[in-house]
Amino acid sequence: MSLTHVLTAYDLLDDPAVTGDAVVAWLAEQGATEATSRTIEGPRGSTDFIRIVIPGTRGKASGGDAPTLGLVGRLGGLGARPERIGFVSDGDGALTAVAAAAKLAQMAQRGDTLEGDVIITTHICPDAPTRPHEPVAFMDSPVDIDTMNSEEVEEAMDAVLSVDTTKGNRIVNHLGYAISPTVKQGWILRVSEDLLQIYADSAGIPPVVLPITMQDITPYGSDVYHVNSILQPCVATSAPVVGVAITTETAVPGCGTGATNPLVVEGTVRFCIEVAKAFGQGKVSFFDEAEFGELVSRYGEMSVLQTLGRA
Repeated sequence: MSLTHVLTAYDLLDDPAVTGDAVVAWLAEQGATEATSRTIEGPRGSTDFIRIVIPGTRGKASGGDAPTLGLVGRLGGLGARPERIGFVSDGDGALTAVAAAAKLAQMAQRGDTLEGDVIITTHICPDAPTRPHEPVAFMDSPVDIDTMNSEEVEEAMDAVLSVDTTKGNRIVNHLGYAISPTVKQGWILRVSEDLLQIYADSAGIPPVVLPITMQDITPYGSDVYHVNSILQPCVATSAPVVGVAITTETAVPGCGTGATNPLVVEGTVRFCIEVAKAFGQGKVSFFDEAEFGELVSRYGEMSVLQTLGRA
């Protein structure tokens, strides 16, 4: 159970003066010994990228061979001040990442250490801009998507969970969270059976899947519609990426305030932690390697979808 971590993290992040250093300091109190913050200036302001490493007993950081899970809290900003007052719906990705980091750090401090390393990244921006989007307005970011990917996606990540508020659409009408099919090097693969099982076990309901299209996995800047930025990490890595979408029954603007449901976020945190436990033990596969190899052998590489393609 991670509800106390979610509530405390929410109170910390729902502050017009919050900084990455403040988040790192709080995480240190929870036992996070490897947490850093770095301020990046962009064309529309600045944001603080934070990085937390939760070392595993057999993690690669200490010379082990257990796989490393990346957990990316994807968002434009925590707030849209001064246009909107308070924590916005779009901030749920960062809230999930920060709360998960706090829970994992506390677990390790108490002796419940995972086998594999977990690298958690997100950014802290209480006053991001907004931009038009259909069917509801989106949050924008002070920095561009390439900067976000370079700061949040790392080569050491053997698989990536990308958590993002995904409420501003009409394709998932579910109060909770949904997982996407696995995306790897331009291929949209089948939904991982292992992740579906963890979803069912942790949520206690049938798994909900986020429908995605080929254009959703192309880079921003391709001038095509994207459901949101949830799968943008897939353009920056060869590792498999799965989106963990925080969803609602109605289309909620990313810049909407008062829209964060702490119980939904807590369920998302629990899912991510259960995946981290099993992935480090080698008990979870994001994709079937043999089947992926067969697809590439028969149909060729799809990595062009990780680029902007032809002008």
